Amino acid sequence: MYMESGRVRIVDIAEELGVSTATVSNVIHGKTKKISDETVKRVQQLLEERQYIPSMAGILLAQNDSKIIGVVINDHEKYEGHTLEDQFISASVNALAKEIEQAGKFLMLKVTDKWDEIPKFASMWNMEGMVLIGYCEQDYKKLREKMHIPFVVYDGYMKSSKNLVNIEINHFDGGVQVGRYLKNRGHRDVLCISDNHICMDMERFMGLKSEIPNAELMLIPMEQEARTTFYMEHLGEIKKYSAVFAVSDYYAMDFIQFLKSTGTSVPEDMSVVGFDNVRECEKFVPALTTIKQDNKQRAALAVKMLNQLRNGDCRNKNLVLPVTLIERDSVGDVKMHKE
Repeated sequence: MYMESGRVRIVDIAEELGVSTATVSNVIHGKTKKISDETVKRVQQLLEERQYIPSMAGILLAQNDSKIIGVVINDHEKYEGHTLEDQFISASVNALAKEIEQAGKFLMLKVTDKWDEIPKFASMWNMEGMVLIGYCEQDYKKLREKMHIPFVVYDGYMKSSKNLVNIEINHFDGGVQVGRYLKNRGHRDVLCISDNHICMDMERFMGLKSEIPNAELMLIPMEQEARTTFYMEHLGEIKKYSAVFAVSDYYAMDFIQFLKSTGTSVPEDMSVVGFDNVRECEKFVPALTTIKQDNKQRAALAVKMLNQLRNGDCRNKNLVLPVTLIERDSVGDVKMHKE
């Protein structure tokens, strides 16, 4: 038997048994209705004897139900080429991977900042559904017209259509909870730091402002070195505030590191609150007070909604999940700052 690079081929099995390659292929793919039981048994037996290893990609692509779910993440400039190292992104992918595995599906991951690659990716692999993370509203508008498979917008919002579901968290209420907590600790001069003033970050800020009307928004650079320079240049202004609400844990912990470099202690000199509750929050010094979003719940819903979309029985296409404030060690009372 001829084997290329030690791998048994379908043509090898067919020649040895004296059947067509189509017959062998149909047995491998479970399409045996028109093949005699005896032939099926002979093919299966020889496949096992020769330790034939099928191409799973080929099998999946040949089926109407590929069981492949694509997860596509925006390679945004703020990640500085390290998108999958971002703790929110890695936590989201990890949760999705577990839920997709439990559902008996396969996950395929793509990181790109080119929205027009997404429909091609879906088509190339005959995907049964897709989860999109981190794209802006304009990208989603373009995608809605191009996507012909069920998909979930994981952390944004797109106008509803028959084949999509939005899964958001309550960004505004997260800001409200931060504002209420800081207010109860005596804070009235609060600064919110974000790299933009649109979408979810703006919702978080407006929630904060609903509780603390004097709260201000400061736009910071995405790139870390530029951000550190920016903080140093605005240090005098920053120190006018008793507390800072960062729209992500990454920005919160980065800001605390900057404060430490200037001899400013948290929470003794300034309080800091984050958003996301990534794993590092508990180990960070000081442990970071933050807003928790439930990644497991969100991932499970994403897989569930994709299945409902495929079956045509999805009624609720705009889901908003609750968030919870987790109190740790990075916030002090205002009187502490003034001692």
